Amino acid sequence: MAVRVDLNISLDGFATTTDQTPENPFGDDWGRLTAAYVGTRTFRERVLHDTSGAGTTGVDDRYAAAYFAGVTAEIMGAGMFGLHDHAGDPDWRGWWGDEPPFHCPVFVLTHTPRASIEFANGTVFHFLQATPDDALARATAAAAGGDVRIGGGPTTIRPFLRAGLVDRLHVGIAPLLLGDGIRLWDELRGLEDGYRVTSETAESGTIHLTFAR
Repeated sequence: MAVRVDLNISLDGFATTTDQTPENPFGDDWGRLTAAYVGTRTFRERVLHDTSGAGTTGVDDRYAAAYFAGVTAEIMGAGMFGLHDHAGDPDWRGWWGDEPPFHCPVFVLTHTPRASIEFANGTVFHFLQATPDDALARATAAAAGGDVRIGGGPTTIRPFLRAGLVDRLHVGIAPLLLGDGIRLWDELRGLEDGYRVTSETAESGTIHLTFAR
């Protein structure tokens, strides 16, 4: 069992974007930040349910496949689930439609817990207010020996990193500058201590940086 983080960030360390509009709730910069990941065959199959074989199959796809492999429970922030944008909608079931790509229990950290949501493909969203240690204990029990992934966003991930709870951190550093947003690395001075750090550059120019115990 391992606790893992996978995140896309910019060259200047930002994991969020600031160009969203009501008409374009993700913004153009988000598409640029995640383009290499979204373009992989694994993403197209796992998230878009495209079984045509389209998508890249190089280094980026290898990391995309690793993103899903072995994960049997997930923790994410309220923003990743969409509660910040849909707090007043009791019928909101997340961004992913009727087939979320997780296929496992997902624990959504929020100050306003609500009833769990269960999907036919094995995804179950549980909403809880908890410390990183308590949330990880819940997720570890649900994972039943598999890996636990700490999903986005950076404000959710940083407390787990500061507490030394993450065994493997992988960041896909996109070759672009965002200039603003929420940075992953803030308040994490010396994070590299205790990890073996490796890097690999993909055909897209994305740098895959991994911190592993």
